[in-house]
Amino acid sequence: MFFEQIINGLALGSTYSLIALGYTMVYGILELINFAHSEIYMTGAFIGLTMVTVYKVPFPIALLISMAGSCILGVCIEKAAYKPLRKANRIAPLISAIGVSIFLQNLALIIAGPQARAFPKNFKVTTIQVGSLFKISSIQLLILLVSIVLMIGLHFLINKTKIGQAIRATAQDKETAQLMGIKIDRIISLTFAIGSALGGAAGVLVGVYFNSVDPMMGFFPGLKGFVAAVLGGIGNIPGAMVGGLILGLVEVIGAVYMSQYKDAIAFAVLIIILLLKPTGLLGQKVQEKV
Repeated sequence: MFFEQIINGLALGSTYSLIALGYTMVYGILELINFAHSEIYMTGAFIGLTMVTVYKVPFPIALLISMAGSCILGVCIEKAAYKPLRKANRIAPLISAIGVSIFLQNLALIIAGPQARAFPKNFKVTTIQVGSLFKISSIQLLILLVSIVLMIGLHFLINKTKIGQAIRATAQDKETAQLMGIKIDRIISLTFAIGSALGGAAGVLVGVYFNSVDPMMGFFPGLKGFVAAVLGGIGNIPGAMVGGLILGLVEVIGAVYMSQYKDAIAFAVLIIILLLKPTGLLGQKVQEKV
């Protein structure tokens, strides 16, 4: 049972990591908490559901279309709600983010209705027994593999490509990066696109895992993705990955022993870690320019 709960925690935590990466990438560039990210996650789940149920496309294609749709939505939100407020007081884009989140929630309620919808599995679901230690379902294996591939791909993009170099330069100093010829508006839009695509993928994976999609499904996973980003060190990409996995493990193991307090346990771990290390597990202190 213990090893099976570890697998459950890793599967759930990997989706939190994907959500957390969206938060941490935007924060690393703009120092903005994109509270609309949870609704991008929800929208991605609905796009995937529509592709599977209405257009009968295979699950991998539905996942890619969902990521593309979430990517476009994220860029549109950045252009419409954040870019005009880039030089405004820091509270203005935060309020705008909350407004976009509420707008998308209500738009989904109008279009899809409040009821939860089942996410059909258009692939064979099997269970793999690993000796006497644990068993893992094909859905959990799919979630882990997709999450690992996406996280490795993001790591390669950020650290091994010119685009990643431009993203890191913009995150470090936007003014200097612009003087060096980097088009920071394009880089910011690209950051939103990548983070939103990862959030959309997480929405599809969670939808098929729990077999449920609804307009309010983004609230708690979005909140926990944000907690995972803070836990690992907001603005730190490896930290977001680690934070999500830790949060998933703590939540699942906590649910085994104290199911009614599983959310409280996850947030208690966050508080304890931040008391010991305020910058998060992998975060570093940054001196503010004056």
